[in-house]
Amino acid sequence: MSRIFQSPNAHLIADGNQYARSLVSYQRRETIPVQIGDLYLGSDFPIRIQSMTTVDTMDTQGSIEQSIRMIDAGCELVRITAPSVKEAQNLENIRKGLRARGYNTPIVADIHFTPNAAELAARIVEKVRINPGNYADKKRFETIDYTDASYQSELERIRDKFLPLVNICKEYGTAMRIGTNHGSLSDRILSRYGDTPLGMVESALEFLRICEDEKYYNIVLSMKSSNTQVMVEAYRLLSKKLADGQFKAYPLHLGVTEAGEGEDGRIKSAVGIGTLLEDGLGDTIRVSLTEDPEFEIPVAQELARRYQSRASISTPITPFQAEMPSLDSPINPFAHDRRPTREVGNFGGHQVPRVMADFSQMAEVRMDDLKSIGHFYLPEPDKWAMNDLGADYIFTGDVSIDFMLPNGLKQIVNAPQWQGDMHVFPLFSLEEYHTALPKHPEMNFISMDCSDIELINQLPNERVVLILHSDNAHRMADLRRFFFELIQHDIQIPVVIQLAYSNVDADQLQLFAPTDAGGLFIDGFGDGIMLSMPYVLDKQALLNATAFGVLQASRMRISKTEYISCPSCGRTLFDLQETTAKIRQVTDHLKGIKIGIMGCIVNGPGEMADADYGYVGIGKDKIALYRGQEVVKKSVPADAAVDELIQLIKDDGNWRDPQITN
Repeated sequence: MSRIFQSPNAHLIADGNQYARSLVSYQRRETIPVQIGDLYLGSDFPIRIQSMTTVDTMDTQGSIEQSIRMIDAGCELVRITAPSVKEAQNLENIRKGLRARGYNTPIVADIHFTPNAAELAARIVEKVRINPGNYADKKRFETIDYTDASYQSELERIRDKFLPLVNICKEYGTAMRIGTNHGSLSDRILSRYGDTPLGMVESALEFLRICEDEKYYNIVLSMKSSNTQVMVEAYRLLSKKLADGQFKAYPLHLGVTEAGEGEDGRIKSAVGIGTLLEDGLGDTIRVSLTEDPEFEIPVAQELARRYQSRASISTPITPFQAEMPSLDSPINPFAHDRRPTREVGNFGGHQVPRVMADFSQMAEVRMDDLKSIGHFYLPEPDKWAMNDLGADYIFTGDVSIDFMLPNGLKQIVNAPQWQGDMHVFPLFSLEEYHTALPKHPEMNFISMDCSDIELINQLPNERVVLILHSDNAHRMADLRRFFFELIQHDIQIPVVIQLAYSNVDADQLQLFAPTDAGGLFIDGFGDGIMLSMPYVLDKQALLNATAFGVLQASRMRISKTEYISCPSCGRTLFDLQETTAKIRQVTDHLKGIKIGIMGCIVNGPGEMADADYGYVGIGKDKIALYRGQEVVKKSVPADAAVDELIQLIKDDGNWRDPQITN
């Protein structure tokens, strides 16, 4: 049975009613081993790192050279697209070339739409990946009303089409990944289960049942999506369904599809992948960035490295014992539902989570310092301007500010320094709050560590915002444990998640903070975020951008344009990195707009399912432009497509000219 956390007395089953019964220490979900060539994958082995080539599969030498760069960077599984039989056949030349150069890393053939390519590749390489959404079905975006009998007939059709591949994999010892993509669910699944995590899980289980009927178990499963909430819910539900259905505990491949480029792609990947790793799920990971694949490897390695010794270095967390007789979980891990809170100031209730900047280590705060958190003083008109990443609050500790702050920014100071200014808010320790220190009549802040959980009943339940932090190496679980207790005690005060990171660099911060805070936001916890790097004074811009990035990636607060861009592969029909950069350059001021940039039509229209606009390669230097799921312009020349995209946004009334701030 799958386990996420372990207690001395009971283990936590991934079930909505038992999810929170015990939360004591990190434990990786136990799986069966899967052999991929000479590589073993599963819970008895390290979390494996993989990536995918981006050059044309028919470019044998280019594929070999790029594979070598990936392997030298630490890639343990090299995935190569095989969209047709000719590419599948050429995998043999690539494999032989790598072996001749002394590289024995397993190769994975990535298959869509073409069973004959999969059957050929399974005889050549160590693993094949099939997508149950398009292996046996053609997507026509139709809603079909199935009877039980007609649906069963469809399953028999799928079995007939899939069974030859299963038999070949058994004969050749080839492993398989059954990889569901949220964006490419079949019309059949969508008609039966809807566009839901359950539909994603059932899409894979239909194929898995065929494999188990044939006693073929060398299988890895995945539930990938560009929406981190959907992704996390689907993987959690999959682990439950495997246990409930008495399937074998198959290893899981984790990935956020079309995560994007730069810091946004890293943050989004960390929110999705990191949340599941925190739950103990995941045996191999791929970080999908719109960059050369060798640059994905260090990011994946950094995410996995945190769990190598997590169980031994984390501080035990008090077991959760629900006080209600039913012992129901405080949350549903399979659906996002924000924790109910009272609205205090502009925290909690229906307010978006707020971003708080920590300036408490600075001896003096000047006007220019606020540029780093999105607030710009313009001397000529003598006014303030704010960009889309303007922090909501600034905590200055014992330091006062001798100039008037912009309207969009409020100050917090330590309670003993508060002089009664109604535009400034005091921060208390719990002990200080219960003394005679003056209180603000509208909003006060209390700082508390998770280790003081036994004092939770001393928290007031009104006019207070809690700033909660943890020093536990497993801080995400420690914080989540505290949130569970708040729910059980019906304490509905808003909570700001405070995370402080010492001895980390910028790259690590943009992975660790999204993991620790993003998972909490996905669970519905948190009404604000404050990130700190103690003893570092020049990282305010980094901390501020990361905080907003976490909220955006976890779908809690959209503050900038979102790009759903694929990482490129051998199917890509234009220069994806260059095009993504060009589109971002001219649209990154369109707050709240989601733009999908897809290299080909295999997953493109589906993976950008919730995008407002889409830019999809359909042929050599030919682009299709989408409004939502609808194609509005076909075969647009690539050199004119960006301008056509802008015009489409303008025609819909969604364009605004960028504001220039100095």
